[in-house]
Amino acid sequence: LNCWYLGREPEKRWSNLRDNHELYNAGHMLEGAIAYFETTGRRRWLDIMERYVEHIRQTFGTGPGQKRGYDGHEEIELALVKLYHLTKEKKHLDLAAYFINERGQQPPHYFDVEREEREKKGWDFQRYAQASYEYSQTHKPVREQDKVVGHAVRAMYLYTAMADLAVELNDAALKAACERLWDDVMVTKMYVTAGLGPSPHNEGFTYDYDLPNQTAYAETCASVALIFWAQRMLHLDLDGKYADVLELALYNGALSGLSRDGEHYFYMNPLESNGMPTRWDWHTCPCCTMNVSRLVASVGGYFVSRADDGIAFHLYGGISTSLETAGTRVAVRETSNYPWSGEIRIEIDPETPATFDVKLRIPGWCKKATLSVNGEAVTGKPENGYVTIHRAWAKGDVIDLALDMPAERLYAHPSV
Repeated sequence: LNCWYLGREPEKRWSNLRDNHELYNAGHMLEGAIAYFETTGRRRWLDIMERYVEHIRQTFGTGPGQKRGYDGHEEIELALVKLYHLTKEKKHLDLAAYFINERGQQPPHYFDVEREEREKKGWDFQRYAQASYEYSQTHKPVREQDKVVGHAVRAMYLYTAMADLAVELNDAALKAACERLWDDVMVTKMYVTAGLGPSPHNEGFTYDYDLPNQTAYAETCASVALIFWAQRMLHLDLDGKYADVLELALYNGALSGLSRDGEHYFYMNPLESNGMPTRWDWHTCPCCTMNVSRLVASVGGYFVSRADDGIAFHLYGGISTSLETAGTRVAVRETSNYPWSGEIRIEIDPETPATFDVKLRIPGWCKKATLSVNGEAVTGKPENGYVTIHRAWAKGDVIDLALDMPAERLYAHPSV
């Protein structure tokens, strides 16, 4: 689980959270264990990871003898929220909240504290390579942050966990911070492909409107993580602007990282090329290979969700699933050739007749949409990007949605 330190340098375990990836790796492994359990029903891996999480809980915190630390590369936080969703044990949510709340608190800055301890033991005399705590979003407490800075993937994982906790804890300050940061990245820092981060120096952000094409870094993992964040923002507030970005990142910034044969990968995704780079069959830092693969494997989970008083459809394509609403289980099936066609059919099959809302996203780029239920036209103005159909539903009901989607030319902001 932490094989380098267990096998080679056990005395240095948890001694350099700033630079090393122990908690990041633990988060990914925990997510893997949860996915494995949900798919197979087998607990062995999950049981191991729950013991590991208990070790982390005993190691980090504000109590006597605990380290008041947090990860340099965020990930453990959103994994702990997933573990809470699975087990309903609040201690996992509390640990995620600790890592979020402690991040960036100073003085003293925890990364300075641990560096001084390493120096006393003769372990580390080198300067911090990034020279700024903005790189790891630890320059100030998270609720005070208003500009998206630093390493792009780290930032997106952090904001995903912040949105998770804002939902679970009904934390207005965290929600407000998420909304400020969302506006900043959308207006000044995102490529037309939903790629993030122009600079290879920090694999992340520089200054507003710095969005070069040929030298774009736009790491695949950053767009994958943006999809995670957009989905969590939808949980906070059912607003089509979040689903629009989720869709944009899915079809462009993230999916470009995977070849059609599923065996070759981009780490960087420049918008202009002279033939380089080419896709890798593997990478010395294989985060993107696994991240885009797990996204594709789980993409069905982004299409539809429960909403207040009903069901909300966020993405369109081909999917069959079922969920509970209005006291009954409802099977839904989408069929379409989207995004090559805007013609979408949705079948609604409740086990027993029931009255509830069906909310359909009308993309922000769509200037004309028509809608019918069982062949009868339905009129309604989208509210926050979703049109709502409220009615009594029965087996065999069919919704037909037609989205006008002509090709359009997009122009960069003049400051780019």
